[in-house]
Order: sequence, then C-alpha cells, then structure tokens
Amino acid sequence: MSSLNTLVDRLLALHAQLRPVDASFMGLPGHDGQLPPAGPDANRQEQQALSALLDEAEAFSDPLDTPGEQLDLFLLRAWLRVAREEARVRPRQHNPSWYTGEAAFSLISLLLPGERPTDPAAVLSRLQQIPAFLEAGTAQLSGLNLPADWVERARREARALERLLLGGLPLHSAWQEEWRPAAEQAARAVQAYADALQPGDADPACGEAYLGFLMREAHALPMSPAEAETEAEAGFQALLGELEQLAAQLNPDRSWLEQLADLEAQQPALEQVRSTYQDWHQQALERGEGLLTPAADYGLSFETLPAWAQEAAGDLYFLFYRSPPALQPGSGSVYWVFPPGEDTAAYLRGQNIPFIKLVHAVHHGSIGHHTQNTRARQADSRLARLAGTDCASGIAFLGAGTLVEGWACYAEDLLLEAPGFYTPQEQLLLKQFELRNAACCLADIRLHTGRWTLEQMRAFYRDEVGFAPGRIWAETTRNSLYPASRLMYWLGTRTIRALREELRLPPTDFHDQLLSYGSAPVSWIAQDMRRRLTVQGAR
Repeated sequence: MSSLNTLVDRLLALHAQLRPVDASFMGLPGHDGQLPPAGPDANRQEQQALSALLDEAEAFSDPLDTPGEQLDLFLLRAWLRVAREEARVRPRQHNPSWYTGEAAFSLISLLLPGERPTDPAAVLSRLQQIPAFLEAGTAQLSGLNLPADWVERARREARALERLLLGGLPLHSAWQEEWRPAAEQAARAVQAYADALQPGDADPACGEAYLGFLMREAHALPMSPAEAETEAEAGFQALLGELEQLAAQLNPDRSWLEQLADLEAQQPALEQVRSTYQDWHQQALERGEGLLTPAADYGLSFETLPAWAQEAAGDLYFLFYRSPPALQPGSGSVYWVFPPGEDTAAYLRGQNIPFIKLVHAVHHGSIGHHTQNTRARQADSRLARLAGTDCASGIAFLGAGTLVEGWACYAEDLLLEAPGFYTPQEQLLLKQFELRNAACCLADIRLHTGRWTLEQMRAFYRDEVGFAPGRIWAETTRNSLYPASRLMYWLGTRTIRALREELRLPPTDFHDQLLSYGSAPVSWIAQDMRRRLTVQGAR
C-alpha cells in the first residue's frame, strides 16, 4: 500500500469518526451504531485531528503517476482545509438543525432499502444515543445568538423526527418491539431539545472572506465572489431576455409565467404517476445514447414512498433520489415517488408531465444523477467515488458539487440534442430552470457577502424568478446555513459547457471522459482534460 493510499485510508477513518452518519450513507463499515461527537470538547478535538492530518497531507511529496492519484491528493487536502476552516469559522455544532438532521438521518440511513439489510442492533444503538446527543446540542447552543430561521428549521425537523420515532418507525418492516422504549425516550429528548431552542437575530451571512475561501478551496473556482456575482448578474439578465423572447415566439399574448403555469394541466392519471416516472426515465436513457453512455447497466426502481417515511419526509432532507452507498451499491437503487395528500388536484399539478420529465426522469434519473453516480463508483480516484454521496444535510464533500449538480443541470439541456424529446413548451421550462440557477448563484453570493438579507433574497425569488411560493422559505433557509451550496449549480453547468465548446470532442467521448473522473470539482477535471488532450496531441 502506497503512502498516498495510507493517507486516504486515514482521511476516511477520520471522516467516519467525526461523521458516522455520512459513513452509513457511503457504505463505510463499522460506524452504523454511532452518532457524531457533540460534547463540549468536540470542536476543539476535531480541529486538532484535522490539522494533524492536514500537516501530513501538505508535506506529502511522493511522485504521483495517474490522474486518479493526483485527484485523490487534491481532494484529500481540499477536504481537510475546508473541514478545518468550517470547524473554526462556522462549526456545525452551532447549527441547531445539524443536531435534528443527524439524529433523524442516523436512523433513516439504516432504514432505507439497499444491499445491506437493516441492522436492528445498530438502530437500537443510535436510538439510545439520541437523548445524550441532543442534550449536548442544547448545551452547545445555550447562550448563542442564533438566526431565527435556523431555529425554525430545527423545530420543524424536530417535529418530523418525533413523527418518525413514534409513528413511522413501528411501520417499518424491520421494526423490533425492543426499540419502542428507546424510541419513546428519544422522542421526549427531541421535544425537550426543540423547546430549549431560543431564536435570536444573528445575521446568517458567512462573509465574503469565508465565501471566497469555499469557492477557491472547495470548488476550485478561478474567480472571486465579486467576479462570480458579475457573471451571474449578466447571465441572469441574458437568460431573462431569452426566456421572454422564447415565450413571445410561442404565444405573444401570454407571459412566460402564464405559459409555464399552463404546463401544470399536462397531468398523468393519478394511478399512472409512478409509471410515468419510469417510462420517461427509460425514454431518456434510450435517447441519451449517441450523446454519452447512459447507466442502463445499473437499475433504478421507481417506488411509492413507504408508509413509515410519509409523515416525516416533508420536513426533512428526504430526497426522492439518493446516491446509493458507493462502497455497497448492489445492483440497483430506489427512486421514491411521493404519494398524494388530501388535495389530489394540487398533487397532480405538481406531478405534471413536463416537470416529471425534466426533474425526475432527466435531472435525477436516467442520464443525470443516476448515470453520474454510477460512473463515479468506477473512478480511479478513491475519494471521487465517495465525494458526491448524499448525506444528512448535503453531499459528503462540498467541492464535488460543481460536477454533481453541474452535470445534472447540464444533462437537462443535453437532451435538446435528441430531436423531439422536448416539446417547445418544455424548452421554455428548461430556460426557466437555467434562469433559476443563475438567480440562485447570484442570491447565494449576495446573501453571504451581506449585500442582501434573507427577506430580500426571498422577494427576489418570489417576484423575479418564479419560484413556487411554498418552496421559497426552505430553499433560502437552507442556503443561509450552507454557503456556496447554491452557486455550484450554475457555475458548474457553465464550466461543462465551456469545456465542451473548447475541446470539440465527439459527444460520447467528451461526456464519458468527464464522468469517468467521479465526483470532484469540475474546474479540476477541466484542467486535467485539457492537459491530457495536449499530451495526446503532442504524440
């Protein structure tokens, strides 16, 4: 084993020690019964451990022969730098929804279907640890001036976790009656934690220096926040003009917002919602051939969200599609189709066919996240196989986001090159999605550099971008908690497009090469693809 492999092993061991819930989602063995350290010395000890390993990683100077090794070293150093700075500047122990999210997903990570059956002993162990974990959270947060929206999010998650503990868990096929006392005690601890939270008036902005650090160190972006803001503003205005022009061509008597609202009438029958997901996923896989190598070799099953999760899912980071554990992926994964609530008409408006096609079948399924995650598991870089894993509050390595989300947004537009896949009206929706991503990039930067308040951000989304009103609060609050997590969509897509235009490779060659690197900053991938092409041309 090389010394680089030893460093990677030690990073994964440290990651699992500090973030055992992440380890469950990744498929790293040995941590399924644990919760993260949360005591009074947790942050100090974390910084010490991160600094010690970073010093070794920074001093590493052995020659590296392959792009996979080079990427491993880059990701290793970047993750350690970002994790240490986060622990210093914005420790997750000061985020009230970190405690509720980790507690909830410590259980959910063990209950989701997968290659491994649910381990009853691990579930019981985590149930028993939740009270002490939340008590530590109450002590950590006591006396802090917390943004009011962060507290509200944590309270909503706490109510959802209570529903999971008392109502959902007994409906799971793996339910053990011996879990009940621990689940009831955990539910009481969740209520006590939520009751103890005190909203304050702190500004959720991270500041321009920290945002610039994340853009540089996590995302490897060659620009400052100010430069990115200028580009996003120009992109937003250009896209708004294109959207208005396209809408006028389709129907000069109706605005783009009105025409997009018309798409809600294109609905499947209630009993055909799940099969509509599956059918368009399959069509997108087939139409993607010739543009890339779609992941038809790895299954994706569209299933109705199970009863045990239904009452809790809405207020948690419960994704329709979650990247399978990279180290234990099995032969396929599950995509959840949420069932209708009491308002069937509203449900079907949200499950309109254009939205199913673009968001569920293409962005998340088929050639989007589904193919990207499948190819990532075959990457030469060990860390790039794992970095895009969906965890309790986001992907495992923030820096993978420009490729993970950049690719999924790029994939939506890629099927414009498959003639007839999209209707002209659906192309209008595509353009609105791109406008939204540019807007989110702009808002991410302006919020965290202090240019906008959360309320100004919400007004922008409501009045100028066309976000669904019910989504705005959750979207903006999450962005306030996790800076540089929303700018990666538009900047990632933009980088992929520019690279394809620059390299002029055949479509399948370009896309398959891009995805072969795994989940990593797309700017790093672009630099290596240019280098490899230059070397090949010199031969």
